[in-house]
This record gives sequence, C-alpha cells and structure tokens, in this order.
Amino acid sequence: MPLAIGAVGAALAFGGCGGVQAADLFIVYRSGSTAQAKLTLLVDEEGGVTCNGRAAASKLQDAQIVEARDIQEELVKPSSSHLSLAPRAGSVLNYIVRDESGSVRFSDNSAAQPAVLHKLQLFVLQTAQQICGLPG
Repeated sequence: MPLAIGAVGAALAFGGCGGVQAADLFIVYRSGSTAQAKLTLLVDEEGGVTCNGRAAASKLQDAQIVEARDIQEELVKPSSSHLSLAPRAGSVLNYIVRDESGSVRFSDNSAAQPAVLHKLQLFVLQTAQQICGLPG
C-alpha cells in the first residue's frame, strides 16, 4: 500500500477505486526528541496499517477499527479548520495528522487540545506497539 508522503489526498481519493485498496482514514506523522519518536502511521478503513512505509503484519481488531473511525469523524472539525497548536516548554512529541478534511498540527503538551487529539495520541502509541511491533 505505497503512499507518497504528502499525497494523502490523492490516496484518499483513489483508495477505494476498483475495490483493490481500502480508503485511508488518516495518516499521522510523529516526530520528537526521543529515539522512538519518528513514526509515519497510515490507517485505512478496513483496519490495514502501514508503519513507516511498511505494511503491518496484522490488521486492527474490530474495536480498534471502530476507534480509528471515531477518531477520524471527530477530526473533521479541527482538520477542516487546519488547527495548529503550539508546543509548550518540555514538549517531547510533535504530530501532524492528515485526513480527507485537512490537517492538524500539535504537540503532546499543546494547550487547549480537543479531546480527540488525546485519543489520537493513545491510538498511535498502542497501534505502534501492538500492530507495528515498535517500541512506541
């Protein structure tokens, strides 16, 4: 499931074409000050996950797919307004999430985060560990 970084809009538009590939829900670019911070996580509507450009060995469980879809739905308002929240002192992780509505930029400790961004951070951590087999 190759996806050129920055071309998520094209992937979303053509993801379900011909039934070959599920449409993408969102892609998360995580960076930061720790060795495990760098991560690109792509999630599709059927539970497929790509971690740092490689398809994960397993798919999301049904409950995880529901959570990913809920996150995507809750991201519509912040992403369509291209929400960008500055990091505060002591920030460790930075996130950019893109979906068909737009994008959101924030850090782990950004002030005034909508609840969905906390959900997204936990989802990314758990998916990186459980599905991608990464340290986190």
